[in-house]
Amino acid sequence: MVEFDVKLSADGRLVVMHDDLLDRTTDGKGAVADTPLDAIRALDAGAWFAPGFKGSLVPTLEETAAVLGELGLSANIEIKPNPGQESETAVAAAELLARHWPARLPAPVISSFARESLATMRDRAPHLPRGLLVWEKPSDWSAAARALACRSVHCAARHLTPDWAAEIKRQGYLLAVYTVNDPDLAKRLRRWGADSIITDRPGALIRAEDQAAEPGLMRSPA
Repeated sequence: MVEFDVKLSADGRLVVMHDDLLDRTTDGKGAVADTPLDAIRALDAGAWFAPGFKGSLVPTLEETAAVLGELGLSANIEIKPNPGQESETAVAAAELLARHWPARLPAPVISSFARESLATMRDRAPHLPRGLLVWEKPSDWSAAARALACRSVHCAARHLTPDWAAEIKRQGYLLAVYTVNDPDLAKRLRRWGADSIITDRPGALIRAEDQAAEPGLMRSPA
């Protein structure tokens, strides 16, 4: 699976964008919430990363869903709303996914730190599995996950402890951990019960698993 964030442009289109501002990942400036899609699509979103990506555009969620269908790749879609657009963003996502999510793919996981967004998804698209994103351990994480009918809890690696991981698993939730780029840490988190490892370096983690496999065994293409 691939994980990415979505938010609304000024004219209500869902774009794949992590930051509230355009400044860091494009050659534009200003808030995504204040910029219409046509202006966002005129920006270069790749040159900052590497010369080979120069000219890359900010994709819409609809375009991204189509590419995922071609690749046979499902997704963890994080709703990362602009301030004050928690419910509006979730409504737009639920409606778009109902129309455009490829039928051949498993349903995407919908995750968010914004509980209002998850509540809206619960009501608008209850069939889509939801994941509660947390940073440090909230005292009410269990009550929130239950109220939002979440299937999983997504924790920051730096704040997860063995006891908290065990508590999450004991209460019947799947456990996802982010952002894990160290193979040794990934192995440790697996021992703690992590079901999903979110990483910027999937190749490095897969190679480490292959090297640790018994001689003569082939890693299955899961």
